[in-house]
Amino acid sequence: MIKSMTGYGSGSAEAQGKIFTIEIKSVNNRYSDFNIKLPRIYSFLEDALRKRAASVINRGKVDIFFNVESSGEEASNVKVNMGLAKGYLEALRSLSNELGIQSNANAETFLRISDIFTVEKDDANSEEIASAVLSALDEALASYDKMRAAEGEKLKEDLNSHLDFIENATEKIENRSPEIVKEYQERLYARVRELLEDSTIDDSRVLTEVAIFADRVNVNEETVRLRSHIAQFRKMLENGGVVGRKLDFLIQEMNRETNTIGSKSNDLESSEIVIDIKAEIEKLREQIQNVE
Repeated sequence: MIKSMTGYGSGSAEAQGKIFTIEIKSVNNRYSDFNIKLPRIYSFLEDALRKRAASVINRGKVDIFFNVESSGEEASNVKVNMGLAKGYLEALRSLSNELGIQSNANAETFLRISDIFTVEKDDANSEEIASAVLSALDEALASYDKMRAAEGEKLKEDLNSHLDFIENATEKIENRSPEIVKEYQERLYARVRELLEDSTIDDSRVLTEVAIFADRVNVNEETVRLRSHIAQFRKMLENGGVVGRKLDFLIQEMNRETNTIGSKSNDLESSEIVIDIKAEIEKLREQIQNVE
């Protein structure tokens, strides 16, 4: 199946008294572009998250959001910078002596000085955290990919409807082509009779002129190639996978053949059909911008 580059998914997992939540959002983009937003303390997870996401997502501008909340008691290490604490205490005593004011410093005083205390994650549990976060990511990727697949099915239906229109229009051009030559021959005979009046018409000269005209307006090669491109397009849609760029190339080729048909058309009806085909090709081009 084909997949859309637009999608959303979320997942969560719990470890060490924390709930880790991952959200994925993406829009179409020519290449793959991952933007992962992590708190600095969890930056060690970025490479693993990027690799896991890239194994599922091939194209698109992807934002991965990370959120962590406490679910209860947390295991943490609180460290005290004793050297810094002694420095602060000495400074307070000096300030008290110099200004002649009383110092009421006690242990609680230092709780208001953030530089002295640091809370660190337990490195021994980094693997447990990584496992939980990747589990949340896998859950998010699963729901995200499900949404992209559903959108891809809708895209496939719409693309096939445009291909049906182009195929039917191509058939009209093929059916119209012999009529154009026949009508030209009739007009040519009528013109020659008008000019020559009672003189004998040289059929061979007229038929030669008709043959030259028929060769000039013949679009059989172009319609055959256009049908071939349509068949390839359908096959790619059916096989699925990462086909967005290939479909874009096919659309360029379809447009090229249609332009050639238009330049050969010496008929108002065929020209109008060509305009309709080009309009449908443009709709195809717009839609595949969102195909992975």
